Amino acid sequence: MLLSSLTFLLLAPISALAQITYDQAHNATPIVGTWTSGSRHVLTGPVRFCKPLNLTFVYPQTTGVSYSFTETGFYEVARYRMYGNGSSPNCITGVMNWAHGTYTHNSNGSMTLHPFGDGFQQIQGACFANSDFIEIYNDTELYQSWQIFMDATDGPKLHMFQFDGSPVTPMFHYSQTPLMLPTQQLRNVSSPTKVAKRAITNGTPPIRHVAGIAAVGGLLGSVLLVLA
Repeated sequence: MLLSSLTFLLLAPISALAQITYDQAHNATPIVGTWTSGSRHVLTGPVRFCKPLNLTFVYPQTTGVSYSFTETGFYEVARYRMYGNGSSPNCITGVMNWAHGTYTHNSNGSMTLHPFGDGFQQIQGACFANSDFIEIYNDTELYQSWQIFMDATDGPKLHMFQFDGSPVTPMFHYSQTPLMLPTQQLRNVSSPTKVAKRAITNGTPPIRHVAGIAAVGGLLGSVLLVLA
């Protein structure tokens, strides 16, 4: 049933944006611009987080997430997360993740992110046989809902909720002008798009049990999750 619903969403035209009411009770401002969490060290945009052409990342000072949206239906996302392992406290896993593409506001209030296919992520784990590697990240993401409230101290605050209702780390409005790399595929890719069904929180990119990286899921299973 979930895949059927997502398949319908993927076929919807980008221009068919749902009608959104902006008011203090729900969305204090439009979603357009660049949003970032916490210390604001993680940001989308040129040279700030990654270099897609050579599949490298520029490590920020602290972890966090950042999303950018344009008025014309493009998005970019940058995520840097750290995870502990309850059974092995010294086995910390770091994930750097970047993707961009187009987004759709759906009639039921949800939002779908459609990647261009050139996204990627770097996974580092102190306790893995392969402790540092990069893989393609090409998942369509469904967010159940999103809201923007006016914070008394920091201004507009974006709350996003994943397909299962789990929250993404709240983000503050960093720039009204979206800070983004070119809104087009930046390198040639051939990997098929996958639909992301997440079982983790805080807007974290999934470590996936898919062809070619099944061993990764086995190594990280006790730390995180799997893509169902």
